Amino acid sequence: MEARDTPIPVPALATEPRFAQCLREQLEEEQLLDRHYQLQKMPGGCVALPVLEEKLSQLWLPQEMPCELVWIQSPVPSRAARRQTPAQKLRDELRRLLGESWSEELERDVPHAWQRHKDLVLLSEDSFKAAVWEKLGPVLWETVASALGAQRLARRGRVLPDGMRSPRVTLLLGQDGWVEHVDNGIRYTFDVTKCMFSPGNITEKLRVASLPCSGEVLVDLYAGIGYFTLPYLVHAAAAFAHACEWNSHAVEALRRSLVLNGVQDRCCVHHGDNRQLELRDVADRVNLGLIPSSEEGWPVACRVLKKGTGGILHIHHNVETLPTTAPLQTPVLLAEQASPEGKDCNGEAWHPMEDREKETQGARIRPEWQRWAEATAARIRGLLAELHGQPWHTSILHIEAVKSYAPHVHHLVLDLECRPTLPA
Repeated sequence: MEARDTPIPVPALATEPRFAQCLREQLEEEQLLDRHYQLQKMPGGCVALPVLEEKLSQLWLPQEMPCELVWIQSPVPSRAARRQTPAQKLRDELRRLLGESWSEELERDVPHAWQRHKDLVLLSEDSFKAAVWEKLGPVLWETVASALGAQRLARRGRVLPDGMRSPRVTLLLGQDGWVEHVDNGIRYTFDVTKCMFSPGNITEKLRVASLPCSGEVLVDLYAGIGYFTLPYLVHAAAAFAHACEWNSHAVEALRRSLVLNGVQDRCCVHHGDNRQLELRDVADRVNLGLIPSSEEGWPVACRVLKKGTGGILHIHHNVETLPTTAPLQTPVLLAEQASPEGKDCNGEAWHPMEDREKETQGARIRPEWQRWAEATAARIRGLLAELHGQPWHTSILHIEAVKSYAPHVHHLVLDLECRPTLPA
């Protein structure tokens, strides 16, 4: 079903031009004038003054001046209405649609923010939950789409606990949920009813795009719709990528996006459980972009790293941070640290970009983050030594705080360099 373009008629009082100013003053005094629309000339020379539909029951026809109730079929928005935000316009359109049924409770049910993908608007799961909305039927979604300048509408629900983070999204208006989103010059396409798009990872996608990957082979163990696979190929100039994903809907979106960006010849998509991946000894770099933990993929990452030269792992993880009552007074922690077999290097590794909590802005590496990074480096070092039958060393290159995932829980990325120890 398409969103309608026909304007909704508005009620008005029509009178002779000589009485228009006096009638306007009375309507304003009684707070009955609808300021969202201009006064309008009617056939026969009368002037129509728009009035609020929800207050029609309070409307009176003054006997001292000739006037009648009419409906303006093509109302013209006032200058003030044209300056309205989309959220204000949406509330006003719904208030007019419901008339006297409008209430403060319903106003709280109207969304103040939404996600836009060109002609499709994705509403939040807590919007339009009251029973009265269901009674309106398709006219509700047509009105919402018109107010927000959209052709299609969808509403998200809770993420399904199916291991694939599948969205529970309902298409409310339109034929399909396929959209295109441009992020840092990269075109992503996906079906919003089948796949998620996470704008909160933009800082990490920008960082990945700036990494020096020319000539490298990447293995992305949790590719999804290509959040990180595409930046590695399009901007970081990786020579080739192996993208692993077990969600068939995400795989379809990834294949389409690879074509859209002209990099389909530099990527092999592996559809299925990455723990069954047959690749070995191919990767210069491995991306493990799964939260809350990518730990199940660590043995796979070790297997795909080039055994002769090693490479770099980008390990995503949610790390709990104890709340602090005062700013940290300690010196900058060792964020870049080599294993005992490697070479030490000091310095502050985290350069904060965008975060969802003020407390993270400008923060230093937290002790919990450092401890997690060191434990992870030791675990990876052990996996590599067991796999190849020789010592390896691991060096913590960088700890990146992507975003605050929950209160006192941060989504981190550890850049871990892994190299085989050369014989003495």
